[in-house]
Amino acid sequence: MEFLLENILNLVGFLVGLAIGIMALIGYRNTGSPTLFRLTIAFFSISIGFFVIWTSYMIEDFVVKSGSVERGIQTVGIGIQTVGYFFIAFSHSIKSFFPKSSYFRSVGILPLFLVSSVQLEHIFRSVSFILLAYGAIETMLSYFENRNKGTISISTGLGLLALGEFLGWYSFVFPESILYTISMTIKIGGLIALFIPLSKVPLTKIKFDEGLE
Repeated sequence: MEFLLENILNLVGFLVGLAIGIMALIGYRNTGSPTLFRLTIAFFSISIGFFVIWTSYMIEDFVVKSGSVERGIQTVGIGIQTVGYFFIAFSHSIKSFFPKSSYFRSVGILPLFLVSSVQLEHIFRSVSFILLAYGAIETMLSYFENRNKGTISISTGLGLLALGEFLGWYSFVFPESILYTISMTIKIGGLIALFIPLSKVPLTKIKFDEGLE
């Protein structure tokens, strides 16, 4: 039953992310906003990540039938989602967080080629949590400066996604618990919270851009 629920939640995550990505794309075409272009990439990436993870469940359910989901495929899906979180959280300020030295940048990337897929999953989830938590805090600080109500929903969405990623990592430590299901539910809730201000973008470009930038 739990396996089926996780399968359904990943499918729902894929559909929700896809719907938001399409909405962002429509907004970008109507307004030409660079922010919406980045968000289009972000939500399509998140949607694809959910789809890859859902595919791993389908392969296990109908082909392999080993009793456990292929971790390598899940790691790929989580990695794709991390790219999406990157565009959401840092699209307007990431440059200040990259080391100026190319040597230090290469040192930071090198460990990714020296660890197993299981360890990569830990890294992706950790990076996702940091990106989302930072984005949530920065957006909330932006609300205190601009008093734009849309930023509250954005900050809430990012915070829920961060919590979902944290619980997702914790569920890996305790694989028999219900934490993964809770994690998926919270992440879908976070996507929906982000959808609320995004749904108004095609008609109110200026307000949305002020809320994010």
